[in-house]
Amino acid sequence: MIEPYHVNAGSVGLVELIAARGLAVVEGLDGPGDLLRFAQSIAIVVPHRDSGPDGVTTIADLGESVVRSGFAGFSACALNPHTDRSGVPHPPGLLMMSCAQAATTGGDCVLIDGQAVYEDLAESEPEALIALSTPRSVLFGGASGHLSSIFSDNGRGRIAVRLRLDELAQFTPEVDRWIPVLRAAIDRHAIGFGLTAGQGYVLDNHRWLHGRRAFTGQRVVHRVNGDPLPGLVVTTGVRVRASRAS
Repeated sequence: MIEPYHVNAGSVGLVELIAARGLAVVEGLDGPGDLLRFAQSIAIVVPHRDSGPDGVTTIADLGESVVRSGFAGFSACALNPHTDRSGVPHPPGLLMMSCAQAATTGGDCVLIDGQAVYEDLAESEPEALIALSTPRSVLFGGASGHLSSIFSDNGRGRIAVRLRLDELAQFTPEVDRWIPVLRAAIDRHAIGFGLTAGQGYVLDNHRWLHGRRAFTGQRVVHRVNGDPLPGLVVTTGVRVRASRAS
């Protein structure tokens, strides 16, 4: 199911794949240096709270002491599907990941196309979609975070997806009542797959959700956030058909 998204890091079709599908599963990322060079070839790197000065974050299980709000990525626990940096006003448009060491068991990536979820809800639960698109209906990132909505107009003719499903997202009662419906739609469109050392992916962070399954062993991955280079024809977010927009 993930095969149509596969491409080599230097492929001429990489940008077209990201622009059309919002996701590319990439071969040939042998270490954080390769990931950073790859990221810089398509994006302006945006530092993360947990990254080094170069913008690369190393993610591994650091033990039970780190399993607290906002730091579950540094554990061996499963991660709920989410978008990166939901608690800032302008989340980066692209997320790039590479695997340095696969888990002993588990640890599969779980990706969900927000385009499919949005269209699913528009067809099956339009009332839910209206609630989930209401401005200032979710506080992301805690008290010092950002008020927004799960689906919002990005000002460029697209819908931006912003989501986390942990204690750092506070929903209004009207949104909260529809979260089980949203979770069911997410589950219907989830794609699970493993990464081996040297493999990774780049995704549209305004469209795709990402998470992972629990694992054992020392799984090590690297992450870079960024915005598409101005010269690339990549517009992030969910496309809305004319009938939906009306």
